[in-house]
Amino acid sequence: MSDDASVRPGSLILVPAVITLAVTLLRLVGELQGWSPLFFSKEAGGGGALVGISWLVLVFGAWFGWKLAKAGQGPGAVGRAIGLTILAFAILPVLGFAANAAGMSQQSLSTFAVYVVGAIVGLVIGLRAWPALGRTLLAYAFAARIPVALVMLVAILGNWGTHYDVAPPDFPAMAPLSKWLLIGLLPQMTIWIWFTVVVGSLFGILAGALGSRRTASV
Repeated sequence: MSDDASVRPGSLILVPAVITLAVTLLRLVGELQGWSPLFFSKEAGGGGALVGISWLVLVFGAWFGWKLAKAGQGPGAVGRAIGLTILAFAILPVLGFAANAAGMSQQSLSTFAVYVVGAIVGLVIGLRAWPALGRTLLAYAFAARIPVALVMLVAILGNWGTHYDVAPPDFPAMAPLSKWLLIGLLPQMTIWIWFTVVVGSLFGILAGALGSRRTASV
C-alpha cells in the first residue's frame, strides 16, 4: 500500500472504527448485564462511565494527527490551527452561558436548538483548522456515532433502561421515535460529531506538530 493510500480517511479510520464499535457493544452488554456503574453507568448521558467511546477521541485524534504529519500532511501553521480549534470548542460553552443569562432553561427545546446550531458552526470552523485531519476525524465521527444512534433507536423502542434510552431529567413524555430524534439522532449527528472533530483535532494538532518535527529531523 502506498503512503498516500495509507493516510486516506477510509484506510486510516478502519481499525479505530472497529475498536470503537466493539467498545459501544461492550458498553451495551455491560449495562444490560448490570455490571459495575463505575464502568457501565446507566445514567442519562453516560454518567462519566470509564467504558465509553468519548475517551477514544483523544487517543485516535492524536493517532490520526501523528500519521498524517509523518506522511507529510502536517498542520502547517500550528498556532493558527490551535487557535481555530479553540474557537470551535468555545462556541458551545459560550452559547450555553448566553442561553442561561437569557433565562432559557438548559432542558428546553429552544436551548437544545441553540446547541445544535452552535455545534454545526463549531464543526465548520474546526474543519478549517487542519483540513486533512478534519476530514479524517469527520469520517471517524460518523463511523463511531451512526452505530450509537442505531443502538439508541433499538434501546428506546425496547425500553431497555440503559443510558442509550434514558432521557435527561424533566424530559417531556413523547412517542419513541420523537424521543429518539431528540436525544438520539440529532445529538449524535451534530453535537457528538462536533465534539469528535474539535477535541480530536486539538490532540491531533499537538501530536502532528511532534510528528512533523521528528520527520524534519530525520
